[in-house]
Amino acid sequence: MYSLPYFTEKDATKVIAFMQANSFALITGLGEQYPVATQIPLEIVVADDGKIVLSGHLMKNTDHHKAFVKNSNVLIIFTGPHCYVSASWYNNPQSASTWNYMTVHAKGNITFTNDEGTYEAIKAVTNKYEGTATAAAFNTMPKEYVGQMLKAIIGFTIPIESIDNVFKLSQNKSPAEQINIIEQLKKAGDENSLKIAGEMEKLMGTNKV
Repeated sequence: MYSLPYFTEKDATKVIAFMQANSFALITGLGEQYPVATQIPLEIVVADDGKIVLSGHLMKNTDHHKAFVKNSNVLIIFTGPHCYVSASWYNNPQSASTWNYMTVHAKGNITFTNDEGTYEAIKAVTNKYEGTATAAAFNTMPKEYVGQMLKAIIGFTIPIESIDNVFKLSQNKSPAEQINIIEQLKKAGDENSLKIAGEMEKLMGTNKV
């Protein structure tokens, strides 16, 4: 991945918080001819010793499931806000425009669960996003329906072995330029621009301390 020291977040708690806030992630692996990938919601659990384990479930017998069974090495990509940054906002506009963005790449080995583990994985994600008191709550589903799901779905865990990140927020620009970039992004007004502007403001506030 594109990586420079001043675009790398050193605070592990901020990196984990970013992963948890952007947990609909892309899991990629090696297929027979081309890379394979699937984008699914993940649970991110941090143990007392700091080790991170991802968990979730996916459809059986897809290209990615078959590939992950053959080669358990996977890359998980967490993506966040991103936006265009014009060089016209710099002190010297005669330079390259760029793109500000935030992403985390995690690597690990995927392990598939038994039916009990798959049941718990489906229950966990349903309870998290649906809750336990709605008409679509997991505990309201007929056992026959859940049984059919278990035939088509398989749970997994991924203990993370390494993490890299890029939090590219114009850290290589002067404070005055950063302030102008923030103002211009706020004028743009779209969701991504506003989020990047907010992250830049938080970063500037941290750097002032």
